[in-house]
Amino acid sequence: MIKYIYKDKEIVAQKFADSLVEKINASEVFHWSLSGGSTPKLLFSLLAERYVDKIEWNKVHFYWGDERCVPPTDEDSNYKMTKERLFDPLNIAEKNIHRIMGESEPAAEAKRHEDELKNSLPLNEAGLPVFDLIMLGMGDDGHTVSIFPHEMQLLDSNNICEVATHPISGQKRITITGKVINAAKEIAFLVTGENKAEKIDDIFYGKERSKTYPANHIKPVSGKLAWYLDSEAASQL
Repeated sequence: MIKYIYKDKEIVAQKFADSLVEKINASEVFHWSLSGGSTPKLLFSLLAERYVDKIEWNKVHFYWGDERCVPPTDEDSNYKMTKERLFDPLNIAEKNIHRIMGESEPAAEAKRHEDELKNSLPLNEAGLPVFDLIMLGMGDDGHTVSIFPHEMQLLDSNNICEVATHPISGQKRITITGKVINAAKEIAFLVTGENKAEKIDDIFYGKERSKTYPANHIKPVSGKLAWYLDSEAASQL
């Protein structure tokens, strides 16, 4: 596990963007699982503005770690945010975009998307799809993707995708599961903000309560795990 600490979330986004250039350009095809949130929003705008010619975008296939069960036009949609800030400005081909259809019936869509991942990605010996890179965030309750502390069983599910429930709103979400995340070639957390500092401290110092945080259980078999933090998120380290 490697941690990178930068002054603010703007620099976090820039440094992560810089790291993508070599990773993507050195690949024949690059399967990248995205996340939602404020830092990815900043990242996608930065990539569209400054990395148009630095990255061979036609090599990249885009996926999501989770999606809210809303239409693609809804303001809550991770796809909508990415489309507006990254795909449209870069004219990304539709065939390279593998969205979770949040407008569909959740259980049926979880199965459909599972099949899509198995057909689009290389599989490991356990039959799990292997992403080149999974980008993750962490909520202030320690959740990642849509695996929340009250549904820790999703970390060990044998399904590739599951239907999750937000603990407060009750909103349904579709998420990839813990085994799929940990099968990735590389994982990167982008975590910013003072409200994450206590959880970051718990995770990095192996405190007992960190066992209840889904994010603490992300440990890729490849060993390639990086945390990109701003100074506020890292303030208790």
